[in-house]
Amino acid sequence: MRYFLGLLLFASLSYSVQAQILNVENLRKVTDTAGFSGYIGLEFSLVRNVNEFFGISNDLLVQYKKGNHLALLRNNVNFLKIDGEDFANNGITHLRYNYKFRPMIRWEFFAQAQYNRVALIDFRGLLGTGPRFKLSEKEKYKIYIGTLVMYEYEELSDGTGDIFRDVRGSAYLSISLYPNDRMSFVSTTYYQPLFRKLNDYRISSDSTFSLDIIDKLLLSITYRFFYDPFPAQDIPTSQYRFSTGLTYTFD
Repeated sequence: MRYFLGLLLFASLSYSVQAQILNVENLRKVTDTAGFSGYIGLEFSLVRNVNEFFGISNDLLVQYKKGNHLALLRNNVNFLKIDGEDFANNGITHLRYNYKFRPMIRWEFFAQAQYNRVALIDFRGLLGTGPRFKLSEKEKYKIYIGTLVMYEYEELSDGTGDIFRDVRGSAYLSISLYPNDRMSFVSTTYYQPLFRKLNDYRISSDSTFSLDIIDKLLLSITYRFFYDPFPAQDIPTSQYRFSTGLTYTFD
């Protein structure tokens, strides 16, 4: 049983895939109310049995909505060490502004900073902009397509000392289902090609099922897949993650 608890801790805190491409669709809090909303989570874990597990995780989202304007800030840091070896050590800060100038069309601007020690990313900075199209007006389901352009600055810790400055596309398809007031399912797929070298691209697929357990407390089950044909040295081209967790929301 104690060993099982250790594995459960590992599953809940291993965020290496998450820090590659951030799924912004899961960040947007669906609300018709103007003002602030969001969620916050903090976890500290220390387990010792056959192995020693030490983990810290925090997640914060603040969203502000007024009229046609929407802004959100997300900050996430995750650290997991097992028997003195890093299994996760990453962080990400994302700022996004969304302006609705037509009922079905929005324009987005975003900035992002991140690191991932396990994936050998010392720093990655992104600046991007582009349109976001709403393809449905139904309350039970929503479909969005985004086509953005972003500037990417990246420093790797793979021993080469290389610094990359590139321009990438970022196209995504997002489908959200709301069967009732307590359940939701959001699935988003991103495709991010490098303009100067189209065979250098990233694909990320992210699906989350959420269930409202009690007022403002959600149970979430998430599957993430990430593919990069040209990762840092000794990093696999594909990664995946399956996780469960609890989230407290506020508005």
